[in-house]
Amino acid sequence: MASNEIPPALQAPLDLRGNRFKPLTWDTMTPAQAAMAASVMSGKRGSMQGPYNVLLRSPELGELAQRFGAHTRFHSSLPLRLNELAILLVARFWRCEFVWWAHRRIASENGLPDALIDAVFAEVPPAGMAPDEAAVHGFCSELLRTRRVADAAYAALVACFGETGAVDLMGTMSYYTLVSMSLNVDRYPLPDGEATVFGDA
Repeated sequence: MASNEIPPALQAPLDLRGNRFKPLTWDTMTPAQAAMAASVMSGKRGSMQGPYNVLLRSPELGELAQRFGAHTRFHSSLPLRLNELAILLVARFWRCEFVWWAHRRIASENGLPDALIDAVFAEVPPAGMAPDEAAVHGFCSELLRTRRVADAAYAALVACFGETGAVDLMGTMSYYTLVSMSLNVDRYPLPDGEATVFGDA
């Protein structure tokens, strides 16, 4: 797409990164890809880091995915710290370096206890969780581990957040599963100077 077809506010460098999926630029994008990139850049994220260089390869799907992701990230009915707990559990399950790197900090800055984050990373039962943390951890862990959720875990989550919370939580897990798969398939690089934590990126 020619640079003069891009809205002036969105002509800033995209700074896309990738490995198997080589980074695109405004000039190498199709109109559909540029429209998707403009949609991401003009939203709350304001950045194309993460899965978007991959998702641009199917821009219609990518646009739907990024809108879904914006809802799960910024408009979930769950408190932010608990939404981040779900994201970290998915990142740990998929051993997704970038999602773990990005969301560990966000989770900590928004009140998720570092001891709980460390337990998720170590895949050990966390101690001393608040009831809402235990409900989200139990639901997500059980669903990832067994592909089902028993009555007790379901009831605990719904008691805290209702049926809407259960659906929103599954939405967050679903979106970050797509993100983690996209980044793992790409072998997406961490920012310069950042060390891998799972050892198989």
